Formats: sequence, structure tokens, C-alpha cells
Amino acid sequence: MGGTTEPKKIRVGVIGASPDRGWAAATHLPALASLDAYELTAVSTTRQASADESARRFGARHAFDRAEPLIEHPDVDLVVVSVRAPEHARHVRAAVAARKDVFCEWPLGVSLAEATELAGAAEAAGVRTVIGLQRRLAPSVRHLRELVAGGYLGKLRSVTMHVASPMAGARRSRSDAYAADVKSGANVLTIFAAHFLDTVLSAVGEIESLSSVVARQIDEATLIETGEVVPVTAPDQTLISGTLVGGAVVSAHFETGKRNGPVMGCTFTGTEGDLVLSHDLGISGARGDGQPLEPIPTPERLTWIPRGGLSDDAHQIAHVYAAFARDVAEGTSVAPAFRDALKLHRLVDTIAEASASGRRLPWKG
Repeated sequence: MGGTTEPKKIRVGVIGASPDRGWAAATHLPALASLDAYELTAVSTTRQASADESARRFGARHAFDRAEPLIEHPDVDLVVVSVRAPEHARHVRAAVAARKDVFCEWPLGVSLAEATELAGAAEAAGVRTVIGLQRRLAPSVRHLRELVAGGYLGKLRSVTMHVASPMAGARRSRSDAYAADVKSGANVLTIFAAHFLDTVLSAVGEIESLSSVVARQIDEATLIETGEVVPVTAPDQTLISGTLVGGAVVSAHFETGKRNGPVMGCTFTGTEGDLVLSHDLGISGARGDGQPLEPIPTPERLTWIPRGGLSDDAHQIAHVYAAFARDVAEGTSVAPAFRDALKLHRLVDTIAEASASGRRLPWKG
């Protein structure tokens, strides 16, 4: 008898899968549950009780209080590293050594040197990689890319960004205290600026040259739960001015420690019109002169995964997983990979160097 064989599901183990809090529980686990191409087979946390609860809640067969048995388990094809940035390297190294495909949150490492080492090891091992730069695959961001490429703006003249968050301020939770240390690799430049630059540059193209200011205005932080005061060495301000390939100018200000309310907005100005990307990644725009900005709906064809009950962040993560499943099945390279992480790490280093040197620097992506 004839018939069709169902594609083999990608079996996933998630490191950092706490059941009640954290990025994995908010995004990865619900995203995986919405995708037929995947099966969640294992979870790990730092406590067996929480791992067991996460497995029960999300339907995993295996639960561990350490990452190593998850990585080594034969029921895991793809290892997801969803823990603090300083812990990425250890788990990525172990997954690569076990010849497992690996999905690591951004940043890949706490430095360009560490990221280069990890990317090189993955390439040498021949494993597939994914990096958590999910916003570039959001349906509206891909629509923005189409609008820019299709001439909605005419010739792009300028890109202006402002992103501000109350996070990492003079008062912060104990769980975020580690980010006060610049060596943790989790600060306004490496997280906020990098994520939003990746999102915007995926739509408009690469930076040609830039100057910058990377500054710290918060010297110490009080931990909310205990009142303990910890020193802060990580920056909380990043300003960039430069040009894009093609001649458009770019201006960006990223800041943490804002007292009231987050801000996120990006304006694209062209010879024929204007576009705005809002905090929820919605697009509005107008062409001609003196016209009011109007919402521009995202075409349904760009939404690969039904929204359902997924949050914005989980829906974006689901698109990364959908892209990776297609890459595995069809040999494409749509999902962001470690090579993309390296490129962004190099941009982060260029921004830091431009600030330290006080010079305008070329960008050679």
C-alpha cells in the first residue's frame, strides 16, 4: 500500500525552562506548543521540583536539574539555551560537543572573542545554529523591508530611533543584579541597542560608518528585595550617528533606567514618503506632502504562524522556529544563525570602539 510519511518532528530540549517566570516560559515554550514541526521532549532548570513542574505543564517527557543530561539525551535534537548571557558559552560548548543543533539567545557570548570561539566550534562540528534575534522575522518587520525595497519611501534619506526602558535603573530586582557588571555582557549596548539595530538594519541595509557615545550615568543600584546597594559598571546610554550604505543618515539613542514608561519608536524618512515603526512593531506611513500617517496593515501572507493566544514576543519566537524547521527541511538559511550573531557582535564592538576613541569609524560588516 502507498502513502505519505509524516516529516520527523524536531525534538527540543530547553535549558532554563522555569515554569512560572523567565523568557523561556514566556516565549519558547508557548511558541513550541503552537508548532506541529516540533516536539518538546526535555526541560532543565536548577531545581528538580521546578523542572518537574515545567515538564508537567508543557508536556515534556524528561526533566532535569542540570543542563548536561538534557544535552546528552538521545531524545533531544535541538538544544535551546535560554539562560543569562554569562552562562551561554558553557551550554553552547556542551551542545556543540554533543553534536546537537543549538538555539542560543542573544548575545551569543559576553564578548566578540567568546562569540567567535562558539561560532567556530559550531561550524567545525557541522551543527545547525540559531540565534535569538527574533524581531527581524516579525511579519511587520519583513513587511517594512518590502516597503522600503519596493520604493514606498522613494530614496531613503534618514532613520531615527529612540528606545528607552525603565529596566537596569538605580533600583532593580535581585535577579537582574548580575547585569550591573559590564563583564556580564547584558547592558544597554549589547542588549537594547543590538536587538533594535538588528531589527531596523534588517529592513534598511547596513551601516557604512558611525560615531558614538557609550556612557554610564548610574554608579550604583539598590536591589528592591533586600535594599542592598551594588556597584554599576555597565553603561546605560548609547548614542549613535552615522550613515547607511546608500547615503541615508542614521541617528539612534538607547537608554535604560528611565523612571516612567518605556519608549520605542523608529522613523524612516524618504524623498517620497515617511514610515514609522511603533513600540508594538506596527507600521504607519504616508506618501506625498502634508499627509497624516495612517496604519499600514501587514499582509496575511507574511504571517507564517497563526497568532492564537501567543504574546508578541512568543509569536516572534515562533516565526524563528518556523524558519528553522523550513531550513532543516529545505536547506534554506532563513532563521538567524551564529554567523548573524558574529556580525552583530562586531557592530557592537565598533560602536564601543568609536565611543572610546572619539573617532568616526567605518563599518565593515
